[in-house]
Amino acid sequence: MKLKSYILSGFILLASMAAFAQYGSQKKADNLFNKFSFANAAEVYHELIDKNYNADYATRQLADSYAFMRNPDSAVVYYRKVVEQENIPIAYYYNYAQALRGVKDYKESRKWLRRYRKEGGRINDLNFSKDEDFINSIFNAKQQYFLADVNFNSKYADFGAYEHDGTIYFASSRDEGVSSKHIYGWNGEPFLDIYATGNRTDSIVDHKSRIKGDVNSVFHEGPITMTKDGKTMYFSRNDYNKNTLGNDQYGITNLKIYKASLIEGEWTNIEELSFNDHSYSNGHPALSHDETKLYFASDRPGGYGGSDIYYVDIKDNGSYGTPQNAGKIINTDKNERFPFVNSEGTLFFASDGHPGLGLLDIFGTVSDKNNQVISVLNLGVPVNSSKDDFSFFMSEDGLSGFFASNRNGGVGSDDIYAYDRIPQLIIEGTITDANTNAPVTNALVTLKDANGNKIADLISDEDGHYEINIDRDADYIVDTRKENYVDHTQNVTSKGIKNSVTRLTTNIRLEPVSIEDIPIEELYPIYFDFNKYNIREDGTVELNRIVNLMMNVYPSMVIKIESHTDSRGSEAYNDILSQERANATYEYLIKNGVDPSRITEYKGYGEQKLANDCDGTVNCTEDQHQLNRRTQFIVIKMK
Repeated sequence: MKLKSYILSGFILLASMAAFAQYGSQKKADNLFNKFSFANAAEVYHELIDKNYNADYATRQLADSYAFMRNPDSAVVYYRKVVEQENIPIAYYYNYAQALRGVKDYKESRKWLRRYRKEGGRINDLNFSKDEDFINSIFNAKQQYFLADVNFNSKYADFGAYEHDGTIYFASSRDEGVSSKHIYGWNGEPFLDIYATGNRTDSIVDHKSRIKGDVNSVFHEGPITMTKDGKTMYFSRNDYNKNTLGNDQYGITNLKIYKASLIEGEWTNIEELSFNDHSYSNGHPALSHDETKLYFASDRPGGYGGSDIYYVDIKDNGSYGTPQNAGKIINTDKNERFPFVNSEGTLFFASDGHPGLGLLDIFGTVSDKNNQVISVLNLGVPVNSSKDDFSFFMSEDGLSGFFASNRNGGVGSDDIYAYDRIPQLIIEGTITDANTNAPVTNALVTLKDANGNKIADLISDEDGHYEINIDRDADYIVDTRKENYVDHTQNVTSKGIKNSVTRLTTNIRLEPVSIEDIPIEELYPIYFDFNKYNIREDGTVELNRIVNLMMNVYPSMVIKIESHTDSRGSEAYNDILSQERANATYEYLIKNGVDPSRITEYKGYGEQKLANDCDGTVNCTEDQHQLNRRTQFIVIKMK
């Protein structure tokens, strides 16, 4: 029995490692998806589907990933599987219809659009007419962003919010100054300075909150970007020298990009970047996440429109390469400004040249697995409006950030808006012993849908903890099993849960079973002939003995039945054959007087649990194969 115990322990350990690896893969995929890294996310979702881990969810995410990568052919394949799922959000009928439009299957598209409307769906006001814009329709089928309060806006311009280590930096013209030289003639507001605050609910941000050092001047500064270590800042500033604005040949003052160093709490060592020029503007700097590239907006000659997005390489010695245009997929014949690059390398920017809702809209880029930009995606409402929307920022986890807008209802001319995205909902909990409150490790947790279909298996860790991502607005069943404990089943719902809730805690207390000192060997397996499930004569001898034990010797004993096959034949056939063997065994015991309630389960495992190495890779004798064609009896409890 020790050998069997070691094998069982090893199996549980491997299952535990596999379950945690798969859950880690799902978290990784969702994180990539949230940050617009759809190509990389798709690869991980494929792996999850191949391993049948939360496969329905992964299929929905994979379909969306292909849609956002402007690959309607693949999107249609997976949306077709999604719409066959039970109890799916009706938005996927709409998504399927839009993907079908992307492959010009208009007849089928109209069919699913009618299905969507019949189920109560409404068409979003953001409607793009071109077939190639079907991804925008899908992305905006359900709201992706939800606005949150920002209390530090002023009656003047506030924009360019950038968060680093819990501090929010932003540009503002709130300091009215003491003389007319501090008033910008273009809009009658004070010049912009860079401010800092601790959180978005801070309502008192005045001149004392301007960053310390030499960055702020008597003219415009902002917006900024910053290195991860917080020691170097890049920022926009008017072209000026010795408090005098520099003008080009037309009398226009341009922007330049500068950098500053943080020394003893103050920003100093101001340095103008080498690729600036008096004759055109460079502004709105944005660092790539690996800090090897600096993106910016410029109206330099040779671009596609009024202002384009450019980037320069930052070399190891701190010098800069030649500015490169970000390309015609990003840039249009109008204006692209305010770039931002998130932690997965996705570029966001404002444009009045791509199809949008009004003036400047905010867009995100979509890249293939080689990190080549293949399309842009309008972020939709409420981020975009009929007015100017710009200076987008996204947090490291992709679930919150800021943008600016001059839309109606604001406090000043430009205001900063915070947003949150709906985070993935996680069901988690701790499994404990009902008598001792000690954590139960290596318990098998099976997550099922409302119809009892298995979604995924989990294994509790050394602290008895388990967790997995689940859908919102759905019902689930959580089955928990552990040797020497009574099986536990619990219904869980994610319906009616606020979007701000990220974790649904379901703790589980397992009742230990009381087992008398009876050797497990007393219940011997019975064996079957090849390709047969009828009870053999030698099997009836053992079954009759088990009937006597259960009815006369141990009247409280509860068992479960596990039946198996050898490795010959297909897996699908062996699954059916083993279940027939389990059924035959169960029916024999019940027919001979055993109460059905004392048999908790009778299940076939096919060739999953071979008793030896006869898995088809080695030559085995008939006697060795015979050891695998068996039914085993597991004692669940005695008292």
